[in-house]
Amino acid sequence: MVVVGTRPEAIKMAPVVLRLRAETGFETRVCASAQHRDLLDSALALFGIRPDLDFDLMRPNQTPSAVAAGVLTAFDEVLVADPPDIVLVQGDTTTVMAASLAAFHRRIAVGHVEAGLRTADLRNPFPEEMNRRVTDLVAALHFAPTPRSAAALAAEGVDAASVHVTGNTVVDALEWLSSRDPGAEDGGGDLVLVTSHRRESFGEPMRRSFRAIARLARRFPEIRFVFPVHPNPNVLEAARVFEGIGNVALEPPADYRRLVGWMRRARLILTDSGGIQEEAPTFGKPTLVLRETTERPEGIEAGVALLVGTDEELIFREAEKLLTDPFAYAAMAQRANPYGDGKAADRIVSILAGRSPEPFSPGR
Repeated sequence: MVVVGTRPEAIKMAPVVLRLRAETGFETRVCASAQHRDLLDSALALFGIRPDLDFDLMRPNQTPSAVAAGVLTAFDEVLVADPPDIVLVQGDTTTVMAASLAAFHRRIAVGHVEAGLRTADLRNPFPEEMNRRVTDLVAALHFAPTPRSAAALAAEGVDAASVHVTGNTVVDALEWLSSRDPGAEDGGGDLVLVTSHRRESFGEPMRRSFRAIARLARRFPEIRFVFPVHPNPNVLEAARVFEGIGNVALEPPADYRRLVGWMRRARLILTDSGGIQEEAPTFGKPTLVLRETTERPEGIEAGVALLVGTDEELIFREAEKLLTDPFAYAAMAQRANPYGDGKAADRIVSILAGRSPEPFSPGR
């Protein structure tokens, strides 16, 4: 049973679901919590996946506690009525943590896709750092996306036999989409993509980063700044700083195909999204990470991303440099993805089937 609740989960689990359904000997069911309703639905539809079960839990201004309570209650009933051999979850959302706990309470094995990501700070990102730690604590199988994430699990005493380095399934998803959308070519250079939604940045930290982007838009009036605005009221409130700036396009939440199109055309990406940190290197797009910490340091170490936090002056200075200095830009615009090689889902299914997977070589 595969559990998904948000758009990133759907995107990253879609290659696993498609591969499982093509594998003889597996019966695969998809369970949607709908922690994010419309965003989840559009992502699943893109990959031709329809949930077998849908809890439809999304409510206005919902809290993590309300989501967790809803998932625990609804999923427990499913596990009692039709217990699977294993529950697969992905990432670090409240849906992931609660579904893992429900399975653990029923003594059903949990497989955690994207296990081992850590910042070592429970408040950053919040509540994701806690969610993934709890999930890894109860999981029977840990599908670590990189050697670094596997090392983090080893340092916490996780049984090495349960840890498998697979690469990140988001690269599989990107390759799947690219193979079906060959007309979406790279290029442009007149677009900067902005995304921001992290809870720990709500309030003044988010306003600081948005003020920096507003200054950049005024500094570079020939560049279009595209910001698909997350529906959370805290993000909507902070985005008011862009009112009256003609080259900032505040867009409604975009489906994944459109988001990937913006990434392909972008000259620069400013984001606090974990998924975009993993996706941007595939397209050779320099990325400024609007967070104080990141559980994805591989991109920083590879030189394709830079951690700038929510410091207004630092964001402005580093972005201005990338938009004006061709040498600084070229140093970060590398098409080498340290997170995956497009074969993560194959490895995960091979492990579930008891076969030895092909070794993962990061950065290929």
